[in-house]
Amino acid sequence: MLVQGGSEGLHRRRLKEVRHLLEKVEKGSLESLVMVDALQRLGIAYHFEEEIKSILHEHLLISTFDGYPGNISLYEASLRFRLLRQEGYFMPADIFEGFMTKEKSTVGYVFDLKLWKDIFGLMSMYEASHLGIQGEDILDEAADFSKRALILSVANDIKGTSSQILKELVSNTLSNPFHKSLPRFTSKSVQGYFAWPYEWTGAFGELAISDTNLVQSINQIEIRQISKWWSDLGLAKELKFARDQPMKWYMWPMAILPDPKLSQERQDLTKAIAMIYIIDDIFDVYGSLDELTLFAQAINRWECNEELPNYMKACFRALDDIINDVSFNVFEKHGWNPTDLIRKSWARLCDAFLVEARWFTSRHSPLADEYLKNAIVSSGVHIVMDENQEGHDGSYLDYYMKENPSCSLKGARDHMKEMISDAWKSLNKEFLFPDPFSPSLVRISLNTARMVPLMYDYDENHHLQRIEEYMKSVLHV
Repeated sequence: MLVQGGSEGLHRRRLKEVRHLLEKVEKGSLESLVMVDALQRLGIAYHFEEEIKSILHEHLLISTFDGYPGNISLYEASLRFRLLRQEGYFMPADIFEGFMTKEKSTVGYVFDLKLWKDIFGLMSMYEASHLGIQGEDILDEAADFSKRALILSVANDIKGTSSQILKELVSNTLSNPFHKSLPRFTSKSVQGYFAWPYEWTGAFGELAISDTNLVQSINQIEIRQISKWWSDLGLAKELKFARDQPMKWYMWPMAILPDPKLSQERQDLTKAIAMIYIIDDIFDVYGSLDELTLFAQAINRWECNEELPNYMKACFRALDDIINDVSFNVFEKHGWNPTDLIRKSWARLCDAFLVEARWFTSRHSPLADEYLKNAIVSSGVHIVMDENQEGHDGSYLDYYMKENPSCSLKGARDHMKEMISDAWKSLNKEFLFPDPFSPSLVRISLNTARMVPLMYDYDENHHLQRIEEYMKSVLHV
């Protein structure tokens, strides 16, 4: 890490202290689960992967051989379920049946109404419900039940000496369930989780502060390097119509690849993301259809056609340089050259952009599914977001409502929410059953999905308030 010696020494001592605390805790206890949860929420779990695996393996053995005894709390059962699934262990969802009761009516089994008083248990169950896969209806019921109960608990003014903190915790849980959030953006809002009388809470908090400062220093160095690269590249002057947002582009890799050791990978990915935005703007707001067709052909052949206008030539040369640099870095580190694969990926992207450009030029309104299929390539992570840019790429919401004129705006949005929920369940399934994908690729996919709401959470002034606040308060930019 590129930090001052004193800070690095203090950080090492705090790491050693927390590691000692993890080693002496009883592996199969509730406290050990709470420790793992705390490490993850504070964004420092990556330092203790082996210790966490050891703790969770013990809980896996307990669950496998002992099951869930009748006296286990909802909080502990839900927390163990979530942490084990997050580690990639498939825990059966039927553990929640133990918290249901059969009503006298024909409704069947429902969650016990006595649980309404168990605020921490409800929050834990709500968090756990977000790790469901298709067909796990009980987790859908757990999400609905716990959400309704928690909303009512806030509305009815939770009583107690820590009621305000508890309200904030409930609101944060409902807004930012851990599985769908990024610790770097939410760690400041979890201090209340560690108000329990455990001796290690202070040490964990001190390490989190120290780690944040060290990681922040690395991020700031990377930002300066990216800013210099972008300025030297000169595309902002050449393509005045295109977005000029290097800090925003860097936020994607910072979230997707949080490990401090992946500095080069973050910078390479930022450069690729910058070109995605730039080329998107060329297709979306500036180029004529004839020019765009020539550009897509040039990308497919990977030849800078002399017929291309100068701004497209500049873009092609910049993209070619980036691909060559990235390929060299990959070859140097992993021993294989991905140039052809990367070029083919860019060709697919530009072909998808061209399809959208032809739709707009011909005033063709595609079917919603047709738009979505193309958008999987052209828009990637925001395929189901209604980002009202000033370009011409349309949105899934618009096309769905045109195709279904009797559907209300609320109905269309509910349909999109259901699609997002199904997509998360598919991601969860890949995480639990990763073959043929590597666990690291699945984690990157999860982080990308977690970043989407932040990167498309525009306010009424079309500002990304949460991202901008983060850049100012944490990165000081």
